Amino acid sequence: MSLILHIDTALEKAYVGLARDGELLAEFENIEQKEHASFVQPAIKEMLEQLNLKPVNLDAVGVTIGPGSYTGLRVGMASAKGICYALKIPLITIGTLELYASAALDQFPGYDAYCPMIDARRNEVFTAVYDSTMVERMAPHALVLDPESFERYFNQFGRVIFFGNGSEKFKSLAKSFQNADFETIFYNGKHLASKIYANYCKKIYSDLAYSEPLYAKEFHSTISKT
Repeated sequence: MSLILHIDTALEKAYVGLARDGELLAEFENIEQKEHASFVQPAIKEMLEQLNLKPVNLDAVGVTIGPGSYTGLRVGMASAKGICYALKIPLITIGTLELYASAALDQFPGYDAYCPMIDARRNEVFTAVYDSTMVERMAPHALVLDPESFERYFNQFGRVIFFGNGSEKFKSLAKSFQNADFETIFYNGKHLASKIYANYCKKIYSDLAYSEPLYAKEFHSTISKT
């Protein structure tokens, strides 16, 4: 029996969930992106209390590592690491693009290639490509979109599906892909619990000391001049 805490602060929503052997017991969400830091720890505490559980009952912590929001990723990773250090339990990490692809494969099977896209502002997205067996064909990275962005990858595939909150940016540029479909797909707590539990069973743990968020590109902040 395994009790695993899940933390996802990579995108717009902050999420914490608790699952036993991959089956969700409880989950909390917060849609205010600027409140991720103040949401996570109180939500975990309340969730455990509602289930009459204590932190010492946890067997592992799973966290999304990105790409996504820089601030959100740091919040999630710091929270997950802190709990794992304190309880001396394993850390399990999962990429947001992989989660998106897993959700798409579950909802829309039968495509040759799955291409999640996360909005990275302006005309840029975080993206990757997975085949129908979830083998990574293009590693996660930041990409400036143009009509030829994926031509060398998709010439070898038949049907391709694009999805994620950044895919609308590419839709108008993808007219040359006759076998391309665009769908509105989101991953949820069940997808996260399933992927994290699979890694837990295989003992695919992340290095607690050296694990870092997958930012996929450098952080640039705007400093106002006075």
